Amino acid sequence: MKTLFCVTLASIFTVSCSQHPTENKINKEILKASAIETDSLWVEKVIKPNEEWKNILTPEQYNITREQGTEAPNSSEYVNNHDNGTFYCVCCGNPLFSSEAKFESGTGWPSFWKPYSFRSVKVSTDNSIGMPRDEISCSRCDAHLGHVFNDGPAPTGLRYCMDGVALSFKKLN
Repeated sequence: MKTLFCVTLASIFTVSCSQHPTENKINKEILKASAIETDSLWVEKVIKPNEEWKNILTPEQYNITREQGTEAPNSSEYVNNHDNGTFYCVCCGNPLFSSEAKFESGTGWPSFWKPYSFRSVKVSTDNSIGMPRDEISCSRCDAHLGHVFNDGPAPTGLRYCMDGVALSFKKLN
């Protein structure tokens, strides 16, 4: 009886741990339906050697975008940016988020409820802190941007928590 209990418990644990906590909740169809459908820079991939990225980016930008670092909370100039415009990848200029999707999450990082387009970013699994998280990268140059969580506002329920150092901003006139 004890063996049956242990086998059952182990199988439940294995199933629950093998499922990424947010992968079933981040609905790609919601992203597609809510994102801007116009294409811009997603056509060609940007690939550069690390030395070239080091020459282009500041040390902090390089650490965050190429080495998956994280900036300190409330250190980004974009946390309190309420201007109308578009946020771009600091590495390649790919449009990532519209200011219309920005919201105050209270986390200390710029947060958005949807990307500029479903093709702007890509989602992968990040296990760097011992638990799986959904990492967000630029789909054009693979720059690390931050993470996405499923505790954001409607209509997507998503919170794209971005490192401001990985972004540049162009204000609309």
